[in-house]
Amino acid sequence: MAEDLLPDATGIARAAALLRAGALVALPSETVYGLAADATQDSAVAAIYTAKGRPDFNPLIVHLPDLDSAMAIADFPGTARALADAFWPGPLTLVLPLKPGHGLSARVTAGHATVAIRLPAHPVMQAVLQAAARPIAAPSANPSGKISATTAAHVRAGLGGRIAAILDGGPTPVGVESTILAPSADGTRLLREGAIPREVITPITGPLITDTTPGARVEAPGQLASHYAPLTPLHLGGTAQPGEIIIGFGPMACALNLSENCDLVEAATRLFAMLHQADAMAQSHGAPAIRVAPIPEMGLGRAINDRLRRAAAPRA
Repeated sequence: MAEDLLPDATGIARAAALLRAGALVALPSETVYGLAADATQDSAVAAIYTAKGRPDFNPLIVHLPDLDSAMAIADFPGTARALADAFWPGPLTLVLPLKPGHGLSARVTAGHATVAIRLPAHPVMQAVLQAAARPIAAPSANPSGKISATTAAHVRAGLGGRIAAILDGGPTPVGVESTILAPSADGTRLLREGAIPREVITPITGPLITDTTPGARVEAPGQLASHYAPLTPLHLGGTAQPGEIIIGFGPMACALNLSENCDLVEAATRLFAMLHQADAMAQSHGAPAIRVAPIPEMGLGRAINDRLRRAAAPRA
């Protein structure tokens, strides 16, 4: 089983040493827990795909400690630098053209000439990045297609027997993954809805070109039609059926509630933890389905609905 690490100097040093040695370590970020590996080692990156059961055409996000390290491996076209200045460190991922001599494993980019980069704001992950002194690839720390992990316990339940260590930084404060943008001279494409809403991005970029579910090659994480899925079938809105586990929003009768006060920030923070809880309840009680109340399609509600629609999509 995975070694349990505390978010202190000893735990951070141990996590960094394991990463440099090519091992997999689950790390907390402000969004969700990431399954981290040295992005320059082919075998380490391959181990991420194996541990998660992730298809190898689905690229990974590279996490870096600062802007200088990002500019060393990628070009910043269009509004990329303005976006980095506004939102880094934080829950924004930019898909950028790779520079020659970048040093990353080709497995990270899944054959693309671009790389997804994020500078996380979580102090524990930042400390590990500084200590490891390597670019770190880190998709969400859960089996591929399943509910993302927002606590160390979620990671342990899904991947505990497949990875070297889990650095427990407590519950993640944001609760949904980063927004992913691809800036260019021709405009900025939105590849994944996320923790930074469109409303605060468009003053910098102008209107976004939405490209969140491509018909051909997947360019960024979170673009697969079926993702974030519990074991129990998930339904969105509609009329509750007997025996279903109801996840509410706003004042209503339900087993669990994302936010009784209709607070989208609270709902985003609680989303994945509540899906884990509802799934456990459904499995233990033999419930036929989980049903989620409608969420407003605005601000963080777009990211929440994106995750819910993919969680409810037909499974391959």
